[in-house]
Order: sequence, then C-alpha cells, then structure tokens
Amino acid sequence: MNRQDIVDLAVVRGYPCLTITLPTHRTSPDNRQDPIRLKNLVTEATNRLTGELGKREVAAMLRLLEEATADIDHEHNLDGMAIFVNAEMTKTFRLPFTLPERVVVDETFFVRDLIYALNRSPRYWVLALSEQQTRLFEAVRDDLEELRPGTPFPMSNPNVSSGRPGPKDVSINYSLLRDEYSRAFFRDVDQALGTFMTADPLPLALAGVDRNIAFFREVTRYPNQIIATLTGNYDATSGHDLGKLIWPLVRESLDARRMAIFGELNAAVGAQRSASTIGEVWRFAHEGRGATLVVEENYHEPALIDPSDITGNIQLNPGELVGPEALDDAVDAVIVKVLEKGGRVVFVDDGALPQHGRIALILRY
Repeated sequence: MNRQDIVDLAVVRGYPCLTITLPTHRTSPDNRQDPIRLKNLVTEATNRLTGELGKREVAAMLRLLEEATADIDHEHNLDGMAIFVNAEMTKTFRLPFTLPERVVVDETFFVRDLIYALNRSPRYWVLALSEQQTRLFEAVRDDLEELRPGTPFPMSNPNVSSGRPGPKDVSINYSLLRDEYSRAFFRDVDQALGTFMTADPLPLALAGVDRNIAFFREVTRYPNQIIATLTGNYDATSGHDLGKLIWPLVRESLDARRMAIFGELNAAVGAQRSASTIGEVWRFAHEGRGATLVVEENYHEPALIDPSDITGNIQLNPGELVGPEALDDAVDAVIVKVLEKGGRVVFVDDGALPQHGRIALILRY
C-alpha cells in the first residue's frame, strides 16, 4: 500500500462503505488464528449490514466480501490486514505493521488507521547506488523490499560494467570521460526513480561510496527528499542487512522532521493561518484550505452531519449513530478530506495539542 492507494480509497463515496482491519501474523503457529479472527469480523460486518439495510439491499456487497476473504492465503500474512468493500469493489492489503481489530460501516472507507500506521511506521525509498548494479528498495522501518519485476531496477552503467576496454587515444582524458559516463548514468537512475517518486513521494535514503553519492546528488531532481546517507560499498549487501544499517540514520532524521511540525504550527498561529478544534477544522478542511492537519494519535470524535445546515457544520456527541449521516469518527472524515484536497496529515503524541482541542489545521491562506 502507498499514499496513492489511500487517496484512491479516501475519495470513494456512497453508503455503505465497509472497512475491516485486523492484526495478523507472519509465522506459524500464530497465523493459525488469523482466519478465525477474520471470520468473526466478517460475521460482525454481515450482521451490521443486514440489520441496518436488509439482506436484499446488501446481497451483492456481501458476495464481494465473501469472495475477497475466501481467496486470502493466510500462510503469507504480514503484521496487519485491511479489507475495503462496497457494492462495486473490493481491496485487500497485507501490511508490514499491526492494525487494530475494527469493523466500520460509513459513507467513506475508514483510512485513519492506515494513515496513522504509515506515519508511525515510516516508509521511505532506499537507493543503493552502484555503477555495477543500482538497486531500489521500498522500506518500512528496517524492513527493505527490493523492486525488481516490471521496473527498470536494478540498473547498471554499460560504460563501466560491460568490461569493454576504453579508447587508447592519448588526447582523451579518461578520468573526465568516466566522470561524464557516471553523471549520465545517475541521471538515468534519477529519471527511473522519478516514476516512483511521482506516485509515492516518500523520503529518500542513499547508500553507496562517496563518489557515487556525490554524482547522484549533483544530478538528482529530488535533493530535498534525501534524508540520510550511508557511505560504503554495499553492492553485495542483502536488503535485510542494509535495512539494519540504514534505518537508525533514517529514524534520527524523521524524528527531527516530526518535531519541526510544532514550529510550523506556531508560525501559522502567529500568521493567523491556522484553525483549532474539530468544528473549525472540519469547516476549513471542507473548503479546501487545509495544507497540513496535525492531530493527536488517539483523538476520535463521533458526529452527525446535518444535511439542512448549509454551513457544513457537524453535531458532536450525537448519541445514537445510525444511517448515512452518522460518522463513526469525524476526525477520520477530516483526515480523508485533507488528503483528498492535496494536504498532508501528521500525527503527534496524545496531549501535545491541548491549546488546540487535540487537532489543528495549518491553512494554505
């Protein structure tokens, strides 16, 4: 799952949208409980849908749910699973981080847990630079997965790795010629990386000898995405071992970036470009003015949408939550809206935003 997957899910509208999340296990015997736990959640979802809408109205959706869950091979589970179903589609994701056990029926898919997990279990790209074989990895913490099938990677510099002898003309400066070959190669690497950066603009960590890192930094279009460098020759290093080496550097950099959000928020408050409390944040987010949403990680707020209120306000603490106007969590709905409008979401520790009512929005204008 990547950021675009979340955005695609976040823009889906129409009641009912069903979200099921659960923790899973990578190895036996722990993964034997996964199908039982999933079956119980499917039963809970089925009972809720049929009880609220009737069997006939949700029959097609329940067939899709049954087909999606019947095909899951629990021998290949990771740490968490998320299943999204409505009357027209199903999406199932195995995820390298744990998720709470949850069934949510709402007007939109419940993506908050995924956003939170992706923020707290950071994802980033790792580019292992080498003229023999430059490799690209997608990383979650210290877990690296190399991209291979259907991608340009790994990439080799044909002018260096072919083994062909260079020209023997004494007028040629072979050192400068090799430098130009290297620059051209790493421009090609950067071009190939761009496809992945466009779809999923994650932070970037570099590994390689000083020479290769210097050439890549010289030609890359993504200098501001680079958050860590690991110097040395890692041509023969496995993804597992490379992850153990590079993750501490990435973690330190990400921690510093996360703390910087409070400086951004304070500056926005001083410039009168911020909103606080769920009611204010809700309104500005729906106007498309949200640049960055900052929210305490365990803040939830059930609410009702009042369709007769042209200002778009919500009713908090409404009591009984039934029907398409009911929001299991207004905070999640705000998260969805900010992402849909091209903003970003940052989770902070509980108690970090008392003066803002646990949630704040940095405004574009």
